[in-house]
Amino acid sequence: MRRRGLLWLAPCAFLVVFFYFPLARILGVSLRSADLAEAWSRAVPLAARALGFTLWQAALSTLITLLVGLPLAWFFARYSFRGKSLLHALTAVPFMLPTVVVAAGFNALLGPRGWVNLALMRVFDLNAPPIAFVGTLGAILLAHVFYNTTIVIRVVGGTWAQLDPRLEEAARVLGASPARTFRSVTLALLRPALLAATLLVFLFDFTSFGVILLLGGGQFRTLEVETYIQSLRLLDLPVAALLSLVQLVCVLLISLLYSRALRRLPSSAGARASGGPTRRPKTLRERIFSAAMIFLVLVLFILPMAALPARSLVQLEPARGERGEFQPTVTLENYRELFVNRRGSLFYVPPARAIAISLAYATLTTAFAVGLGFPAASALARPGRLERLLDPFLMLSLGASAVSLGLGYILAFGRPPLALLASPLLIPLAHTAVALPFVLRTLQPALAAIPDRLREAAANLGASPRKAWIAVDLPIVARAALSAGVFAFTISLGEFGATAMLVRPQYPTMTIAISRFLSQPGGLNYGQAMAMATILLVVCAGAILLIERIKIPGTNP
Repeated sequence: MRRRGLLWLAPCAFLVVFFYFPLARILGVSLRSADLAEAWSRAVPLAARALGFTLWQAALSTLITLLVGLPLAWFFARYSFRGKSLLHALTAVPFMLPTVVVAAGFNALLGPRGWVNLALMRVFDLNAPPIAFVGTLGAILLAHVFYNTTIVIRVVGGTWAQLDPRLEEAARVLGASPARTFRSVTLALLRPALLAATLLVFLFDFTSFGVILLLGGGQFRTLEVETYIQSLRLLDLPVAALLSLVQLVCVLLISLLYSRALRRLPSSAGARASGGPTRRPKTLRERIFSAAMIFLVLVLFILPMAALPARSLVQLEPARGERGEFQPTVTLENYRELFVNRRGSLFYVPPARAIAISLAYATLTTAFAVGLGFPAASALARPGRLERLLDPFLMLSLGASAVSLGLGYILAFGRPPLALLASPLLIPLAHTAVALPFVLRTLQPALAAIPDRLREAAANLGASPRKAWIAVDLPIVARAALSAGVFAFTISLGEFGATAMLVRPQYPTMTIAISRFLSQPGGLNYGQAMAMATILLVVCAGAILLIERIKIPGTNP
């Protein structure tokens, strides 16, 4: 018990100070405001309107994500084809991409200066972009589907791949129709995974911030966006705290439902006994379906990511003698202009500084998250009553609002004895609170997969616990530790919500720099946003693909 207590000491202390204390400060400001009644009178209409839209867009986004993700989950679970591993890995890239990169990618594809609008203007001789994408509900829904479809593919598809096909065959032999077989056998076995995926997708859609702010065009306000506007633009902290309190209560309820569904997820019922390979499409219908799924992956996941670097290499110059016509020119000018402040803009961010600061923040976040995650994951690998109680305590930050966390930091660390708002360490600490659940869920299965007999053999040979850990545990979990570190590094590079609340002008990150470029008019600023977003895309996509190639003990391939 003493050893387990020591393992929990640092992670719990960190979360108490840098996660739960800031959220408690929000609660305190909400309830101790001098003009509480007046603040509530201003906050209630805003909260009702923002909560209604938040629930509506989250429910609609989740429904569309399931409609897109379930056929893809079945496709990857049941069929094998050349290039499947690469295609499956590419579906995971969007989930970890920064919101500013996704916003830039969809701008490059469907925005006013995007490839689709440019092509339509040229083909039909139009003077204005025919597709209004940015600032519409469709842009928000499409970005959410782009982000969260991989959750359905991984959670539901992973369970689907483990189901024993002989159960379905037995139902068919007994006279069940395909529809009844799916309803009575397949769906019954998939229900825990389907419920967990649905709740997780809804949670991420509910707490979405960057997508709404950057692609909504200021016309749509969720609880996250309204909290951001009230706190940073209108400086109405009591109203922002009350809005954040509503958000936290909703997130807590959804997180509790997700934790309950997750506990039902690990089940060996219906698992495939042989673990044999999937089969190739044989019939014409199967081949058509497979081609349609591959085309869907290419259009939904690959095209927006490919449009961004392609657009960053192109400048649009007015064609001579043709009103409204632009001639695209392939050039590296957008990248060169990143280092030149031609207009003397106050918003100019030297990219070398932004990149260096982002890398420094990400390095510190990785060190903090992995250092805190290892002892907690070691305790969770052999869970007892204490671990089962503390697991939800650790995982609550998985669905926490980044904007609410940023607001909590402003309220909690703005005065002594914890006056840390001026410290550059505050942003890495906030990133660590966001990344820690991902690190835990990466390390825990690898540590749990280590057989006890290996440690016992090392102890019998005279090794101390420390030497046994270095000689036995560390080589086995090295891949998982690398994967967890890359996870934390990538999350820090792309984090936008808390960073937007806490960033200082002299310490900008790449995500803040890209959002500034996107918010300013003019083709030059647009080109600079595309170039910087491409740099961040390459770094994040490379990190995610590296994670996909690392096989972690105790997890499915």
